[in-house]
Amino acid sequence: MSLTIDIEPLSPILGASVRGIELTKPIDDRTADTIRDAFHRYSLLCFPGQEISAGDQLRFANLFGKGDGGVRETKEVGAKRTGNRGVMYVSNIRENGKPIGVLPDGEMQFHSDGAHRDSPYRATTLYAIKIPSHGGDTLFANLYAAYDALPQATKDRIAGLKTQFVYDYDAQLRSLTDDDDSELPRAVHDLVRTHPATGRKSLYLSRLMCRRVVDMDPAESEALLLELFDHAEKPEFVYAHKWTIDDLVVWDNRCLNHARTDFPAEEERMLRRFTVSEPDAPDHE
Repeated sequence: MSLTIDIEPLSPILGASVRGIELTKPIDDRTADTIRDAFHRYSLLCFPGQEISAGDQLRFANLFGKGDGGVRETKEVGAKRTGNRGVMYVSNIRENGKPIGVLPDGEMQFHSDGAHRDSPYRATTLYAIKIPSHGGDTLFANLYAAYDALPQATKDRIAGLKTQFVYDYDAQLRSLTDDDDSELPRAVHDLVRTHPATGRKSLYLSRLMCRRVVDMDPAESEALLLELFDHAEKPEFVYAHKWTIDDLVVWDNRCLNHARTDFPAEEERMLRRFTVSEPDAPDHE
């Protein structure tokens, strides 16, 4: 099958729109290679106008690694919730007073999916089913560009440092997370990471989840993190995606952070998420 694939940049800093592919059908190896090459070049791809099922989305996710196709279940750990890897609906729709999905309302600070796990998600796919009239945009920050723009003195200072990530499933703001709560899931990662596919260095931290620099004085740690958060979120590093129904977006969690803008509480928003794990990642952590 011969396809004419049209790939157009979405912004000067990251992202591309991909047209000419119908994702309701399996794609051949050559096309898959083209998609993966574009993914590594642009870090985010949007496939507009895709009327796809959950099965189609999972098959697409498998192009980038191990698509997490299990039924996502949350469980109580003490007084807190944790979840396994699987399909998830990001929605504010409520039935009988309870959200049918997760992360339902309002703004959400910059973060990278799965950073609170020892083996974070490689990528995330998100498919738009219901979209409000305005707001609910997803902001993506290029952590390659943020690292490249740092002064050399700062690069030298942060080389070899490690940071601790802590995630509260009920918190959408850093100030609402109690990092002293030992029941919350947490992990330690390098502050500067080298992407295994591109060889490029990037920052790996986020305002929502990153709590401290390991083995650093708390005040110094907090000052450094706040400086780096502000730097990584500068407008010149950020692309804002305004969703359209039937958009399918995939992004690279190893070099991008993302956030969400607020939207009208009285309007419905629902997107279907499949994450992509490393091939050897456990289903539960």
